[in-house]
Amino acid sequence: MANPLILVTNDDGIVAPGIKALVNVAKQFGEVFVVAPDKPQSGKGHGITISDPIRIRKVDVFEGVTSYECSGTPVDCVKLAKTVLLKDREISLCLSGINHGSNSSINIIYSGTMSAAMEAHLEGIPSIGFSLLDYSFEADFSSASQHIAELLRFILHKQKLQGNYLLNVNIPAIPYEEIKGYKICRQADARWIEEYVEAIDPKGQQYFWLTGSFDHSDMEEGTDNYALSEGYISIVPSMYDLTDYKGIKRFKFLED
Repeated sequence: MANPLILVTNDDGIVAPGIKALVNVAKQFGEVFVVAPDKPQSGKGHGITISDPIRIRKVDVFEGVTSYECSGTPVDCVKLAKTVLLKDREISLCLSGINHGSNSSINIIYSGTMSAAMEAHLEGIPSIGFSLLDYSFEADFSSASQHIAELLRFILHKQKLQGNYLLNVNIPAIPYEEIKGYKICRQADARWIEEYVEAIDPKGQQYFWLTGSFDHSDMEEGTDNYALSEGYISIVPSMYDLTDYKGIKRFKFLED
């Protein structure tokens, strides 16, 4: 790509440290254009805004980078970039993140970070979602930034990868030199064990607050969870097609 146009978004909000780190990396590879939520939108999945107006505002957040904050979801950000803000231009690549926290295994379903990347992929734009396994707002993104730069250099310059693709990239929160490399993985079969804390608010009204823990039981070699536990960066090639192809044959009896 000759000076590619790179769309950057996230789900932690436009002022999150993770997106600042990603923008700084992306600037090494092309023209960067940012459209990101004006507030945290974690766990929004592939939600879109249809019952309320969406507002966008040009902001001066990243030096030398055209940036807009959006009142909608991460997917709304991508849709507005593609359909409105960059409607007369070809977006070469979409980068989403760097997310504060893991998006391995089943988290891809809930993740606003990965849903934004998936929306771009659906629109024919090669996309990569990046996540760092550290939920802290003060997380250190220096190691992740170096590895992301190396990965993009390999994909864009050395391999010059063509065609559409969607990658879910998770990075251990360990020093640069301790990361062993990359592992191309399958999505682990893991899930959240959910609980709801019940309480009464100051007005005497009952409410429920979602909590729980993550079940890492699928640690089979070849999964993203296993790779991360061994100190590798996990890369899961993903797609928006949710068809159960084995199920097509299984349910053929319904056509008889």
